[in-house]
Amino acid sequence: MNIEQFVDQSEGTWRSMRSSHSLAFQQFEEVLSEIRIQKVNTEEPEVIQLLKSTTSLNRIPVSPFKIEWQAESDWEPNVKSDVTSGSCLLIPIPKTHEKGVILRSMGYAEAEKAVSNYEFLSDGTCLLMTKYGQSIAEERIWFVSKHIRCRSSVLRTSEGSGVLQTSFASEVRRLKS
Repeated sequence: MNIEQFVDQSEGTWRSMRSSHSLAFQQFEEVLSEIRIQKVNTEEPEVIQLLKSTTSLNRIPVSPFKIEWQAESDWEPNVKSDVTSGSCLLIPIPKTHEKGVILRSMGYAEAEKAVSNYEFLSDGTCLLMTKYGQSIAEERIWFVSKHIRCRSSVLRTSEGSGVLQTSFASEVRRLKS
């Protein structure tokens, strides 16, 4: 698999059920989300702006996409905040057929711009590694079938020595009726 095939296969609306274990706070969280993944044209102003602000790479971006989500968590069910919904622009820049970087307007683990390294394994699993100021996120995304995918993540300390949080999500694509 390459990044263009991965984005094509990911496009759509997904219902996600995620279980998360915070080792730092010794808490368990269940999150139900609706996630919308949509390709974005490389000529869009937000794509051009993110490219200008984040990289000096001489490679050509492919298949930029936007992720939007709305989530319900059992951690603090009566508190509404920006964490429950949001969006992120992602711009893949391949280095080889299986590897490259993804520019992110907002990170997965920390709310800041980020650059993730990606790699596809022989079974089609996408590995993402992102170093933030306070942590390192390792994510895996794989397709069980055309309309079912799974995600797992491990959030480590910035030195990589301790595990802060783990999560697993199963996601089912919403089919149009």
